[in-house]
Amino acid sequence: MENNRTAQIGMVGYGRDLLAPHSLTMTMIGASLLWVGWFGFNAGSNLEANGTTALAMINTFVATCAAALAWLFIEWGGKGKPSLLGLVSGAVAGLVAVTPASGFAGPMGSLVLGLVAGAVCYVFCSTVKNAFGYDDSLDVFGIHCIGGIIGALATGILVAPSLGGVGIADYTSNPGSLAQGAYSMGAQVWTQLKAVLVTLAWSGIGSAIIYKVVDVIIGLRVTTEEEREGLDVTDHGERAYNY
Repeated sequence: MENNRTAQIGMVGYGRDLLAPHSLTMTMIGASLLWVGWFGFNAGSNLEANGTTALAMINTFVATCAAALAWLFIEWGGKGKPSLLGLVSGAVAGLVAVTPASGFAGPMGSLVLGLVAGAVCYVFCSTVKNAFGYDDSLDVFGIHCIGGIIGALATGILVAPSLGGVGIADYTSNPGSLAQGAYSMGAQVWTQLKAVLVTLAWSGIGSAIIYKVVDVIIGLRVTTEEEREGLDVTDHGERAYNY
């Protein structure tokens, strides 16, 4: 059983069978709720109602719309048909990408950010994913990791006042104000890149340790038989859907 558990790399049938979401209707409902909640996440993080809050609100809206449309039209051009799942995936990519820039970029910068994030995340969730063959049923890497990296790096660019950004906040000498004459695009992008690298190292090393501990204690995979029967039955003794 242990060999069977550890030998599996992906889900049973992955790469051969159609493993579509069980309900695109529920997918759309969930994404819509996520989008609404993200306004509270980005705009609400300012902790007061002022111009920064309004900026974060509109940036969250336009970047998400742009990313959803970018993903939709690229998929449409490549596959011949647009899909609701693609539209939803693009929207989530836009939400992820705009989060670090929401209170600092201008609306037009956020729109461009959304277009770029939607396109790049689509490539990672299709071409790159198929090339490497990794099993990521929710496209967490292609959307959240790549989208987050794009947004973090782009923040260093879009914060520039010449591009409609608000400049760099002064958190040291005069909190709540802007650091006058302190902005340098190269320096800020380098700062963002260092933050991205630290985050990747922290998340990657920490996750590897946690996965190993879980694997040793209870295992990361169920058996092939349990997966074929369905985890609702084997783990909970009930089915989510009775036909």
